[in-house]
Amino acid sequence: MIKQLRLAGAFALLAAVVVCASPLRAQTCAVDFTAKVTPAAGVSEPVRGLPFYLLNKSFTEILAEADAAEPKPDFDAYVDKLRVSAELKAWMKKHHSVSLAGEEFVRGLTADDIMNVPEFFSAYLERNGSDSTMDFPKPKYKERDKQKDPAKYEKQRQEYLEAVRKYLLANTESTAGLDLTLDPINPGPAWALLNARRGPSIQRRALEIAQTRYMVAKAQSDLDGHGRMENVAPGNYWIGTLDIFAGIGDAHIRWDVPVSLDAGLTTRVELSNSNGIVPQKPGS
Repeated sequence: MIKQLRLAGAFALLAAVVVCASPLRAQTCAVDFTAKVTPAAGVSEPVRGLPFYLLNKSFTEILAEADAAEPKPDFDAYVDKLRVSAELKAWMKKHHSVSLAGEEFVRGLTADDIMNVPEFFSAYLERNGSDSTMDFPKPKYKERDKQKDPAKYEKQRQEYLEAVRKYLLANTESTAGLDLTLDPINPGPAWALLNARRGPSIQRRALEIAQTRYMVAKAQSDLDGHGRMENVAPGNYWIGTLDIFAGIGDAHIRWDVPVSLDAGLTTRVELSNSNGIVPQKPGS
């Protein structure tokens, strides 16, 4: 009799668990996705055997989070160590740039910049003063007068500087190619390389926190580019491939697509070129 009572109690407990669990399971939902990529010349093809992740934060935002957590090189400290004039260091800090190359850099230089920063002034003179066929101002002051007749020397030097400024303002095209002369002292490439070294660390950190802190579900696409994620709580998520690009022909696509899941329903998502992300071009 006791054994029968215990058995009946066990069945009753099991029934209670099933009854309690059923409503909970009904509240979960699923994601049914299909991923296809269309190359420039060709037809749409399924993305096969690629892992897809359901995250509760956009991978783009996760990358930004990882970037913020990765220490950045100290710009001012970098500039302070450069072997350039104090005027050039002040210009770099004011513009928060150490790049001395390119048309945009040259166009951004003002007459005051060129006249007051020794490196810019020397480069400007080298580009213009060596051509005897040009009507570029010629200095009248002599180095020997610097000691012999300082007043005369300073007067003629100031007259020369004023003449150069007038020429510069009247001939704005005369700054063309100035950056080529500055190339030997341009610290821009070294600074860019120093910052680029952060890239792999940021990427590793982003992948780690995406898969440990923000991953809700994961599925691998089959031969038809199809996959399914089940037993997910209702809410707003992002479905994508993290930093993995699906390559078909000349097309390379990854995804970071928002998706809203409703209780008890299956949400279908079509992943294609139209909602994908293409690799950034160098320098973009």
